[in-house]
Amino acid sequence: AGITPQAYVDKVAGEIKSIWDLFNVSYNKFIRTTDEDHVKCVQKIFNKLYEQGDIYKGSYEGNYCTPCESFWTDTQLVDGKCPDCGRECKKASEEAYFLRLSKYADRLVQYYNEHEEFITPVSRKNEMINNFIKPGLQDLCVSRTSFTWGIPVEFDPKHVTYVWLDALSNYITAIGFDPDKSFDEQSEHFKKYWPCDVHVIGKDILRFHTIYWPIMLMALDIPLPKQVFGHPWLLQGDGKMSKSKGNVLYADDLADFFGVDAVRYFVLHEMPFENDGVITWELLVERLNSELANTLGNLVNRTVSMINKYHGGEVTNTEVHDTEGFDEDLKKCALEAAGKVEAKMEKLRVADAITEVFTLFKRCNKYIDETMPWALAKDEASNDRLKTVLYNLVESICIGTTLLESFMPETAEKILGQLNATKRGLEDLDTFGKYPSGNKVTEKPEILFARLDINEVLEKVEAMRTANAEPEVNYPEIEPKEEIAIDDFFKVELRAAKVLECEKVKKSKKLLKLQVDIG
Repeated sequence: AGITPQAYVDKVAGEIKSIWDLFNVSYNKFIRTTDEDHVKCVQKIFNKLYEQGDIYKGSYEGNYCTPCESFWTDTQLVDGKCPDCGRECKKASEEAYFLRLSKYADRLVQYYNEHEEFITPVSRKNEMINNFIKPGLQDLCVSRTSFTWGIPVEFDPKHVTYVWLDALSNYITAIGFDPDKSFDEQSEHFKKYWPCDVHVIGKDILRFHTIYWPIMLMALDIPLPKQVFGHPWLLQGDGKMSKSKGNVLYADDLADFFGVDAVRYFVLHEMPFENDGVITWELLVERLNSELANTLGNLVNRTVSMINKYHGGEVTNTEVHDTEGFDEDLKKCALEAAGKVEAKMEKLRVADAITEVFTLFKRCNKYIDETMPWALAKDEASNDRLKTVLYNLVESICIGTTLLESFMPETAEKILGQLNATKRGLEDLDTFGKYPSGNKVTEKPEILFARLDINEVLEKVEAMRTANAEPEVNYPEIEPKEEIAIDDFFKVELRAAKVLECEKVKKSKKLLKLQVDIG
């Protein structure tokens, strides 16, 4: 593409950062494996594993998938193609260094058996054992000579460190791992964060994180992560998204259509714990209208509007309770919500945690139907009861909003602003009644989520795709030439050659100078 690999990855890293910033994704450190401290540490790790015999030099022959940067055995191929991406593999052979996975296979299986929570969900563990370990672990290629982009092996610089030893090590290089020291001798900063509580990764790279990575750590004699969670995919209707299918959904486009928090809600709520989820434009609109606009947005808007209409915007707790048990049931739901959300998050069931938050919001809507504030407002004698009802609603919404913040931060901030409430800590959610009596809500409630018309959305989507489509190229027709006879073809001398070097010809934009070995 006319740019250096470094310039290319700089551009990609910048795009990833901009998407994370757009979606309010916070992080302590954005590590890149081109960082100087990472490069030096990886070289030390490579040297250490080589010196202790866990890395050795050999040659590799196998089926190589270029997009996945993975070698596969003949038995692992699916219909002769890469089992991960379905693309063609090619036979490859070159000198390389290898990590002795086979040396640690039994120890790894023992670790799996002694730490049942290590791989989550459990079906992923079965997949690793049955598909990769039981057939026999092949030693892992950890260097390449066919390209120069990468971290050079210090003692053999024609080799560069191959993907996974380099990439996976970033978890520990980022927090200051020193390969020259034992775990006990590592810095306090390192030991504060390692072993980590959980790696959250896509299921397609689970093999690397639950086989290669643990064995690297065993060889380095440092603890393994406490858990690896391989989350499922979001598929678009008829399968996995791909540019070739023309069905890719881009995050920034989704944000333009639905807003950042609506997209955050969808991708977190619609991705199940174990099985793949589905994402479509139609489903996005349906969820926004039913859950966000109706359940949440309408609840906040109705509550604030009633407080302004009936009490001039003032929220007062008169503690005039009902005899039917509606108040107590609402309070119970509100006070139990934090514990339920926390329990779901502890098990990495993010979608279920969000469901618990919206269960509270739905209970608030039901409470409105049960208590009928509009009917209470017609009777002056019921005014104090009406104040309690509206106070209970505000307090419950505040509790739910506090739990919502991690998932939908911008929306949570807007709700608290309309209620004139402050953000609470998790420890403050075990008491009902912390909203200050006498507070005033906003005079003009803002619509949090506007309902969308699916037909209008699909028309805009089609217009966007048309605008972004690459123009069709009309190539000139070439008049076919007369075919030569087979006798003429036999007169042609064909030779296979190995390209040794390739460089640009000075003052030329297209010419290349090749050095080849024709044997």
